[in-house]
Amino acid sequence: MPRFCANLTLLFTELPFLDRFAAASAAGFAGVEVLFPYDDPVPEMLDRLDRTGLPLVLMNCPPPNYTGGPRGFAAVPGLEDRFRTDFRRAARYAATLGAKHLHVMAGATDAPEARATFVANLAWAAAAARKLSLTIEPINRHDMPGYYLADYGLALDILEEVGAPNLHLQFDSYHAERITGDVLGTWDRVRPHVAHVQVGGYGSRHEPDDPGFLARLDADGYAGWVSGEYNPRDRTEDGLGWIK
Repeated sequence: MPRFCANLTLLFTELPFLDRFAAASAAGFAGVEVLFPYDDPVPEMLDRLDRTGLPLVLMNCPPPNYTGGPRGFAAVPGLEDRFRTDFRRAARYAATLGAKHLHVMAGATDAPEARATFVANLAWAAAAARKLSLTIEPINRHDMPGYYLADYGLALDILEEVGAPNLHLQFDSYHAERITGDVLGTWDRVRPHVAHVQVGGYGSRHEPDDPGFLARLDADGYAGWVSGEYNPRDRTEDGLGWIK
């Protein structure tokens, strides 16, 4: 049976960030993910994780760009040195916080060399952080225009080409619906490669609205984490029926 975790970047935002850990625990979540846990003091986050007993399931790489620049650039030619510098920083955070997965963001590019750049960077990262589970995630271009990794076939090809045992696929049902219009069919195609699942309502990205997908995860014996990564319509607690 899947285990549910809360994305604290998007859920419980009616509370200060450090108070969201206890709120997630009280609501019945067994873990948490934080997209960019680089702003709050690490000792404070470790204290909240320890108090609640919640593991940090996933975080993103690279750290956020506060100047309006790109969110991720692992596939962007010419930024290889920056990728390595920021990956090392993200890997240190992940190791210290005990994160199970580190999502490596491809970034936006249409350069002909993008695939080769992405493969080379992923191969380097997987070798540099062998104890970390790394993920790549197809993200739809409606939400992130120009995002390089917006195709599941491409994602599978890249995983095969890199061939690293600690590199996996991250599957977001919201993005899958946006990209393919067929969440269950896409899941069937990629599920042997999936290490982490995120869910959100189709179209609106509010509360998850596809119990059929959650039932399929259970029927398929998926035993990993399922994260609620969505924008609550109102107070987070008022929309948690989907985990029950």
